Amino acid sequence: MTSTASKHFETMIIGAGQAGLAVGYHLSTQQRSFVILDAAERVGDSWRNRWDSLRVFTPARYDGLPGWSFPAPGWSYPTKDDVADYLESYAARFRLPVRTGVRVDGLSRENGGYVVTSGLSQYFADNVVVATGGYQAPRIPEFASELDPTIVQLHSSQYRNPSQLKDGAVLVVGAGNSGAEIALETASDHQTWLSGRDTGQEPIRAGAALDRLLTPPFWFMLSHVLTMRTPLGRKVEHQLSNQGLPLARVRRKDLARAGVERVPRITGVRDGLPLQADGQSLDVATVIWCTGFVPDYSWIQVPAFDPDGRPRHDRGLVRSEPGLYFIGLFFQSAGTSSLIGGVGRDAQRVARHLTARRTEAGATSTRARD
Repeated sequence: MTSTASKHFETMIIGAGQAGLAVGYHLSTQQRSFVILDAAERVGDSWRNRWDSLRVFTPARYDGLPGWSFPAPGWSYPTKDDVADYLESYAARFRLPVRTGVRVDGLSRENGGYVVTSGLSQYFADNVVVATGGYQAPRIPEFASELDPTIVQLHSSQYRNPSQLKDGAVLVVGAGNSGAEIALETASDHQTWLSGRDTGQEPIRAGAALDRLLTPPFWFMLSHVLTMRTPLGRKVEHQLSNQGLPLARVRRKDLARAGVERVPRITGVRDGLPLQADGQSLDVATVIWCTGFVPDYSWIQVPAFDPDGRPRHDRGLVRSEPGLYFIGLFFQSAGTSSLIGGVGRDAQRVARHLTARRTEAGATSTRARD
């Protein structure tokens, strides 16, 4: 952990994941003053703390941050620990000023700048980049509290491996990529039911020869065609936000072959057991909620959000609050914005805007003195 004596900073980045580190890299190349705060004890812990068998869904050649390609064979799929170690090494390689173990719990405006609080500590900044990602709080239905207390309940963010499961049947709620991969894993030793809308599947299995042929043009399309500046991009963003991403690695036939049984949507609880939309209940020992995450910006006391609680921004720039930025959001500017290998372009834009803002402020100050 790198410490900084002063509590006033030109720019403060909140979050040392791939998005925050990418902004830090670009600011460092422009020799700007900044600090990165992160609640975890080590850079990369947000990846280390995910389930053990997780691998990223993009090949390593598309997993590099600005200035350093991912150190793995180009068509391999790094594990979550590979990614965590890469992020930690990235911060060290470029000597990024990261302060770990600092959980930010407040952000407000004061005297034209920003006040960031962490417990009893206060930090002051001319600019703040929120790099905590678009989804921070686990989404679990309210009726989950009505389940029999003997049933083990885990959100996907808590699940690590099958050793956490009780003897007996497992219900995985949420049939997106996380739910499908976890259900496939639990089915090896437990009767497993999978509930949730079928999000479809990518037409080609990841890593296949045809997939390698088509991935480069598909990545180009995600980066330069499916953007928030094109009608098609906005349409795809709306569709994916509401329906979820198609299965990337697990196929429907993989689930069927493993004995995973698809069941109707879970709508509530009856006699302590999960209740399906068809009126049938399921006698299970474990429920794994793969129901995703929701934004949690309750700690930000700045009017930068729409009525649904989403940041009101222009490709990361909050026009109504000068000096406030977001990075790493889903479809922030394009389909690759929230991916490790795609966040760099948004980060560069934010860093350039920060530098231009600093230059403009300096020129204004000079004119005022004159």
